Amino acid sequence: MKSSRPAHRCSECGYASAKWVGRCPECQTWGSVQEVGAVASPLRAVSAGPVSAKARPIGQVELAGARAVPTGIAEFDRVLGGGLVPGAVLLVAGEPGVGKSTLLLEVAHRVAAANGPTLVVSGEESAAQVRLRAERIGALHDQLYLAAETELSAVLAHVEDVQPTLLVLDSVQTVRSPAVDGTDGGATQVRAVASALSAVARNRNMTTILVGHVTKDGAIAGPRALEHLVDVVVSFDGERHSTLRLVRATKNRFGPADEIGCFEIGDGGVVGVPDPSHLFVSRRSAPVPGSCVTVTMEGSRPLLAEVQALVATAGGGGSPRRAVSGLDSQRIAMINAVVERRGGVRLADADVFAASVGGVRIAEPAADLSLALAIASASKDRPLPAGLVAIGEVGLSGEIRRVGGTGRRLAEAARQGYTAALVPQESGPAPRGLRLIEVPDLGAAFARMW
Repeated sequence: MKSSRPAHRCSECGYASAKWVGRCPECQTWGSVQEVGAVASPLRAVSAGPVSAKARPIGQVELAGARAVPTGIAEFDRVLGGGLVPGAVLLVAGEPGVGKSTLLLEVAHRVAAANGPTLVVSGEESAAQVRLRAERIGALHDQLYLAAETELSAVLAHVEDVQPTLLVLDSVQTVRSPAVDGTDGGATQVRAVASALSAVARNRNMTTILVGHVTKDGAIAGPRALEHLVDVVVSFDGERHSTLRLVRATKNRFGPADEIGCFEIGDGGVVGVPDPSHLFVSRRSAPVPGSCVTVTMEGSRPLLAEVQALVATAGGGGSPRRAVSGLDSQRIAMINAVVERRGGVRLADADVFAASVGGVRIAEPAADLSLALAIASASKDRPLPAGLVAIGEVGLSGEIRRVGGTGRRLAEAARQGYTAALVPQESGPAPRGLRLIEVPDLGAAFARMW
């Protein structure tokens, strides 16, 4: 006997329910639960079937077809874990105008020159518009093929004709599959297109890069299942008024998922920046109040970053303002409280503004000590000593804790010419040319500085 009941499924996250609900209990999205028909529940057992390949000892599995192939762009290869893996599917997401299409066009050009035919399919721009961009950045090559399509069947026909080693689809939300219902760019269409292209990529051992849209909150648009279908998820971040672009891997089946690549965008395209520390630190002849330099870790790369603070008398008799740019507002609020309670710096009746330099986002606890010093320096209107970096996590009781990768952080500070580092106790040996100032708590740190 078989029992059947109506089934409902969320188009955003795939949550299944026996009855319809207005709001998905899993992803909290309104109106996304839809009926998918009656589902039969067979009670018979499943028998063994044919297998695609015989199971072998893991040591005998060949790796030749899974080796990463460098793209020729060192910063992009760093994020991917060495390069593009044949048969892998990548999802690159970012805000409009941030430079995704320009960077991927350069990647396609490098791959075409080194590994053979490459196909770029544009669903948002005409072929002539993409050609103009390719001329501007010098990305013209006989093995680089270009097409403008919005139908999945047409895209697959181009793949059959060109036989590319790399397919770039810009973007996945603009391509529709006539085999499934749903609006263009909707969850059903995006899932169907991504699934079909993933299957083709693995069957042909063809690397595929999908460009995805983002929501106003910066999250990847479409169902969460889209991120599960792909092997690598890369986010492309940057502010419109800044030339700096940061590429991060939030998911990577073939390498580290916390690496960062730095690029500068200009008239000649997107250019990698192998030593980006100078972009995040202000160059000035003399120290100024409210500024402190720290060393953050982005994956395995230490980066010098400067944080700035401004403390001003609150006007108007209302609540004091707290404004933050490039930093975690909740962590800044905690640092303000610790600086006032444990460091003896009065901030209750003052406006406090904090920001990072160069548009970089700093979220790790290793920057706590530098933030506290910058706020205290701004409140006292007294600058910190020249050539100083501060590394350490600040606790609610005012203690300063050690952080991971201290040795690499100190080595980077010494390489950049800094002469002193304010660090927690037992932070290890000091690199040549760098003097360590070890402090147990915030009060001792303030006493050593002023």
